[in-house]
Amino acid sequence: MQCLLVFMLIVLLLVCFSICEAFECEFDAENHQFKVADTIRVDQSGKGDFKTVQKAIDSIPSNNKKWIRILISPGVFREKVTIPYDKPCIFLEGAGRLLTRIEWNSHMRTCDSATLTSFPDSIVAKGITFKNFYNVPLATIPNIKNTVKPALAARIYGDKSAFYNCAFFGLQDTLWDVQGRHYFKNCYIEGAIDFIFGSGQSIYESCEINLTIGKYAPQYPNGYITAQGRNSSDDPSGFVFKSCVFSGTGKTYLGRAYGAYSRVIIYKSVMTDIIVASGWDAWTYVHHEGNLMYAENSCRGAGANTSKRVPWLRKLSASQLSQFVNISYIDKEGWIDKLPKHVLNLGHKKNSKLKFMA
Repeated sequence: MQCLLVFMLIVLLLVCFSICEAFECEFDAENHQFKVADTIRVDQSGKGDFKTVQKAIDSIPSNNKKWIRILISPGVFREKVTIPYDKPCIFLEGAGRLLTRIEWNSHMRTCDSATLTSFPDSIVAKGITFKNFYNVPLATIPNIKNTVKPALAARIYGDKSAFYNCAFFGLQDTLWDVQGRHYFKNCYIEGAIDFIFGSGQSIYESCEINLTIGKYAPQYPNGYITAQGRNSSDDPSGFVFKSCVFSGTGKTYLGRAYGAYSRVIIYKSVMTDIIVASGWDAWTYVHHEGNLMYAENSCRGAGANTSKRVPWLRKLSASQLSQFVNISYIDKEGWIDKLPKHVLNLGHKKNSKLKFMA
């Protein structure tokens, strides 16, 4: 969680670009639907248009307003992928998260270590694994304490970004949900320390959250799943986990406060015995816990007992809860329904066997 100055400069650039250009991916009026205008094929064997994902992205013109699908064949793509801020309306489609993998080995700084970096609005990915294997696995390294460093699988800046049936592998800071409204559906997210963090306004639905801190005991006695960075009472950001499964090895907090008004809500999810009894950590905001919003509702499993949770765990009314668990929390204007038909027509069969890839 570094590079604050770089982050602020990028945010200013994105805000300026959004105001000046205000991209909206084009609608196919003749067929009354949103669909891809063109498909670019990526195949390492040379049977496609390009051999790397980055070359395919580079080929798309700046300020594109039509949905462009990049169809990625099965295989392991060893590359760092960046989608520039002036290239919205890109749909990355893999052959399935067990078959299409994009991975890289980078660490030290959150602002430049991510395997996938997505800057623009209106980006969709489906059926792809994103992995940073710098810290994975560490079992053979004798001095683990000095080796664990931020090594991101993905960082997502743009508004209206969605990920379906994707996977994210890392150890510390796996997924930087930086800012904007995001939707993660049927995804698998693995890590040990702050592995879902940032100031995004996001819903994680039917996702599998897998903890790996148990592999690194006793040097690391417990992990942290979230580090949400909401910093003011009028900041709309927050992480909502809906119908998810929290499992893995070792013990973990559900989250710690990365911002003074950090907000995480867990709803109708399954928690195994990996969750520590207190559940949440105020981190550097001790004595200011009244500003934090951590809530759990209608959850089940060995780790879902809230009787020993922190006393400042929020109890939300039904009307308060509905403001966050309804899709309108991230989608008041219907942007999800405007995604390409290839996304909207996809099946939602969940594949929970991905951990064998690690």
